[in-house]
Amino acid sequence: METSRIEAVKQAAQAYLPAMSKFLRDLIAIPSESCEEEGVIKRTIEEMKALGYDEAFIDPEGNALGYMGTGDKIIAFDGHIDTVGIGNIENWTEDPYQGWEKDGIIYGRGGSDQEGGVVSAVYGAKIMKDLDLIPEGYKILVTATVQEEDCDGLCWQYIHNEDGITPEFVVSTEPTDGGIYRGHRGRMEIRVDVHGVSCHGSAPERGDNAIHKMAEIIENVRDLNENPADDSVEIKGLVKMLDPKYNPEHYEDARFLGRGTCTTSQIFYTSPSRCAVADSCSISIDRRMTAGETWDSCLKEIEDLPACKKYAKDVKVSMYMYDRPAWTGLKYETECYFPTWINKETAPHVQALADAHKALFGEKRIGKREDMPEKAKIKRDEPLIDKWTFSTNGVSIQGRYGIPCVGFGPGAESQAHAPNEIIWAQDLATCAAVYALTPSMYKGKGEEDVCQFRAGKTNNDIK
Repeated sequence: METSRIEAVKQAAQAYLPAMSKFLRDLIAIPSESCEEEGVIKRTIEEMKALGYDEAFIDPEGNALGYMGTGDKIIAFDGHIDTVGIGNIENWTEDPYQGWEKDGIIYGRGGSDQEGGVVSAVYGAKIMKDLDLIPEGYKILVTATVQEEDCDGLCWQYIHNEDGITPEFVVSTEPTDGGIYRGHRGRMEIRVDVHGVSCHGSAPERGDNAIHKMAEIIENVRDLNENPADDSVEIKGLVKMLDPKYNPEHYEDARFLGRGTCTTSQIFYTSPSRCAVADSCSISIDRRMTAGETWDSCLKEIEDLPACKKYAKDVKVSMYMYDRPAWTGLKYETECYFPTWINKETAPHVQALADAHKALFGEKRIGKREDMPEKAKIKRDEPLIDKWTFSTNGVSIQGRYGIPCVGFGPGAESQAHAPNEIIWAQDLATCAAVYALTPSMYKGKGEEDVCQFRAGKTNNDIK
C-alpha cells in the first residue's frame, strides 16, 4: 500500500483521539457489570449512528452490532462492553466510575478491560469508511458484546447460532499490551460436592463432617496445581502436560500457551447451626486448560484425586452450567466450558493484522511508557506475535466454531480486574489505525486450516 494512504490512516486515527477519549470516558462513567450493560450498549449504538454506520442495532441478547459497508462477506471486530465490579472501594484512589483523564492516561473500571477496545473498533470502522478502505465484497461488523465477564464466549454462541452471523475472521480487541495474540488457554468451572451427616457439635464423632472431608480434597487440588510431574509425588502436577511423555501430541502447543492451572475459588457449606457438624460442603475450582486437555480429562483428574476416591460415595464432581439472564431478560444456557485455541502464525488473518501493524508502526510492540506498571513494560518488550494469559470471547469464536480469530487491543492485561484500572489514551489511536488498515492487508482465506490447536475438536459433544 502506498505511503500516503498509510499516513492518512495514522493522521485520521490521531485526529479522532479526542473523540475516542470522550467516548471511553462516557462508557466508564456508566456502571456496566455483566447482565447490567443496557446503558453502555445504548451509548455505543448512539455513537455508531452519529458516526454514520450503515446499520446499528441491538440483538435479543443485548449485544450492540454495527455494520459499515454492504458486501456479503464479513470481517468482524469484537469487544465486550461489560466489566467486573470494583471490589473493595478502599483500594481505589479515585472514583472508578468518574471516567477522568490526566496526562494521557484514562482512569476507571473498564478502561483496559475492555471498553477501550470497543472504542477503537468503533472508530477504526469509521476510518475505513472515511478513507474507502473496506475491500469490495466485504462489510465490517463491530460488536459490543455482553456477559463476557460472567461467561466468556456466550455472546458469540448467540451471535453465531441465533443471529446467524459467521464472519470470515474476527479481531478480538481485548488488551494485548501492544502485541498481536494468536491464541490462549481455555478454562472450565468445576464444582465438587461432598455429603456429610450433621450432629451436635458437642459430640462430633456421632456425625460425618463434610468440611473436614472437603479440607482433604482442597489440599489435593493445591497439590495438583503445585506438584512436579515425577514419581516423587502421588499426585502428579499439571505441569506434566508440558512433557512429551504425558502429552505426546500437543506438548509443544502447551509450552507455547503455558501449563494449565487449578485453584479453589469458592467454598460453600450447610450446617444446622454453629453448634453442629456440617452436613454438606461444596467448592468451585477455576481450571485453566492448556493444549491437550479436555473437559472430560479435567473432570476425571479431580475424580481421581486420592481424597475424592477415599470419600467416593459422598463426592460428586461436575461442571457448572450458566443460565443467568441477559439485561434484556433473555436466558441462553450453556455449560461452563471454554475451549483452548491457537492459530498458525502464518494464517492469513494473523498476517493481515501483523502486516497492518508493520506498515504503520514497525515490527516491534509500541507504546511503552515510563509511567506504566512494571508488568506492562515487560510485556511490551516481548515478541510482537504472542498469546494471552487470560481467556476471551475467542473460546467460542474459534475454540467452539473454528471461525478464525486474532487479538490486538488497547491497554494491558495487568490492568484487567485490578483496582485503579487505567488505559493509555494513545493506545486507542494506535489500535484504531491498525484496525482500519487490516482489511486492506487481508489476502483472503486459503484452503489450509488456520488452527494450530482447537480444543473444540476434541470434545465433539459440545452442544
